[in-house]
Amino acid sequence: MTILPSRLTDLAEQLRALHHADEPLVLPNAWDAASARAVEAAGFPAVASTSSGVAVSLGWPDGEQMPADEMFGAVARMARAVQVPVTADIEAGYGLDAATLVKRLLDAGAVGCNLEDTDHAAGKTLRDQDQQAQWLSEVRRAARALGVDIVLNARVDVFVRRQTETDADIEEALARARKYLAAGADCVYPILVHREQTVARLVQGIPGPVNIFALPELPPVPRLHDLSVRRISFAGRLQRAALAELQARLERIKTDGTL
Repeated sequence: MTILPSRLTDLAEQLRALHHADEPLVLPNAWDAASARAVEAAGFPAVASTSSGVAVSLGWPDGEQMPADEMFGAVARMARAVQVPVTADIEAGYGLDAATLVKRLLDAGAVGCNLEDTDHAAGKTLRDQDQQAQWLSEVRRAARALGVDIVLNARVDVFVRRQTETDADIEEALARARKYLAAGADCVYPILVHREQTVARLVQGIPGPVNIFALPELPPVPRLHDLSVRRISFAGRLQRAALAELQARLERIKTDGTL
């Protein structure tokens, strides 16, 4: 099923508006059509894919190691399964140029995406922030040229790569976030923040919507809302919980034959 450009435009505007609503946009990320439908049926206003969850479900390691065809195929199955907007975690873009990436995203039926600033080809280092900003600007222009102004969520991987939350790390994350917003990002995603104090500093210092990964160490959604976080993702946590439940039931079947 092909989604008409006018419908994609409407979905993109719905998704963008959710970043500026009274309540934060909460995204319990999906990994296939069934989980996407479950997210929609539970009343969430958008579906976000998780790259780690898609990779696991298709038998690949996470970290841009699966073929782009498999990722976009999974996104297309999710988008076909729901009526709400779909935003896709497409890692760092799989080496595609901006025009090709946006076309494949729209062909899959998604109207938003995460793009991270990790350079997987260079040994999972942080990309130069000016180069990343230029790349994001190219993606924005490509989307507008194709007639659908996608919602661009720019991931900031400082905390992923450093595994620390020093003042220097926070200042670099702030600098990257500001530059990416100036380049055309709708939202920025400083992923893997573990401390509430860091979340507060980031939100206060970033002049645009901030996406936070709802780690177990962080306060729950209502408190993140109080901190003015605009978008809250659960990334691969929901799938890992589902697989843990599956494993426990398999063990029971093996042990005593009960489900």
